[in-house]
Amino acid sequence: MFRSPELDSLNSVKYLYLRELSEPGDNSLRIIVDEAVVNASGPSPVHPELSESAAIFTDYTLIESTTTCKSFELSWKHYIAYLVTEECAGSCGSYDDESYTGELFRVYSKSHFLEHLARDTGAHGEPIQHFKLICLNHLIDIASYAPPEIHMIDPNTSE
Repeated sequence: MFRSPELDSLNSVKYLYLRELSEPGDNSLRIIVDEAVVNASGPSPVHPELSESAAIFTDYTLIESTTTCKSFELSWKHYIAYLVTEECAGSCGSYDDESYTGELFRVYSKSHFLEHLARDTGAHGEPIQHFKLICLNHLIDIASYAPPEIHMIDPNTSE
């Protein structure tokens, strides 16, 4: 398992949102995720014109990225496959037979995704590694031969 201060920082946040996913070159992948926090001082989710929503959202707080939240860029120079799944659909099912380390950025030693790739792809010269980002809005599975480069993005620069 690789370690870095950026990885530790990424796994220390409570929530993530996927901001951007792109392929800057052939079979390379760039993902930007933003930390999200419970923002009790954010705008009210209750719409005044919908009085019935006031009863539903009495103890509701927003989870969102604020100006004080961290952002992370993860880059793979070469990926084998990746899968982006809507969070609600991807959270269904049984995953008790999978093994991983990490919290919001997971590194799997056994997974359904690795089993799928072993069954449905071939000609791999080295072991495939499975990484997964757990975001509030998406689940992102990435298979590659090497871990990503992880950088914190300075909030004072525009990406």
